[in-house]
Amino acid sequence: MRCDGWDSFLTEVSSFCAKHDIEVPNMNNIFITMGRSPRNTQSFFNLHHYRYDLFNTVIDLQVQELNNHFTSANTELLLCVACLNPNSSFPVFNKEKLLRFAKFYPNDFSSSDLTILGNQPEIFILDVRSKNESLQLKGIAGLSEKMVKMKKDVVYSLVYKLVKFALILPVATASVERVFSGMNIVKTKLRNRIRDQWMNDCLVTYIESDIFDTISNDVVMEQFKNMSKRRGSL
Repeated sequence: MRCDGWDSFLTEVSSFCAKHDIEVPNMNNIFITMGRSPRNTQSFFNLHHYRYDLFNTVIDLQVQELNNHFTSANTELLLCVACLNPNSSFPVFNKEKLLRFAKFYPNDFSSSDLTILGNQPEIFILDVRSKNESLQLKGIAGLSEKMVKMKKDVVYSLVYKLVKFALILPVATASVERVFSGMNIVKTKLRNRIRDQWMNDCLVTYIESDIFDTISNDVVMEQFKNMSKRRGSL
């Protein structure tokens, strides 16, 4: 985006400005700093100001923020998943990255599976592109549905397994983050000796609060009464 995204970004912004009657500065004109005398400022073109001082600076700040949130391993994993994006006929397909993606799951991909994966993804991409099916695909979820519908999940079973892992990854990661976040709230200093089962029960009610909010107090009380009766009979 930083190296090649300026022209498309400028075109999009210019289209927006034309639609809403907003004046678009000429990039070849001298940039004038508001509130300062032209004699006391350094002269440079609008292109330099909007592209290098603003556009590139914002991109750099976003990259820095992403680097602070994601480790190098997480970033590599996301780049590997992006190789399965079918939009515009798999524009970032990379066989080596898909192999690297499979190696993140050593219990699910044996050494023989990795050998097969050396050729299967390329054959799959050629198969899909040759039938123009990739032009109708939107997202990895759409790719998964199309593979099942066309029986490609059987023919390219290892590729389909990678697609499934790519779909599960965001949900699993978010669930783990929610659990650890909830654990810090549930297990306080006053509950530092809480046992595993009781902590699990507390975490379930905290994390799935939307579901438990739909359960009335009468149902909960009735459940406790039934449990007390069963314990009394024992």
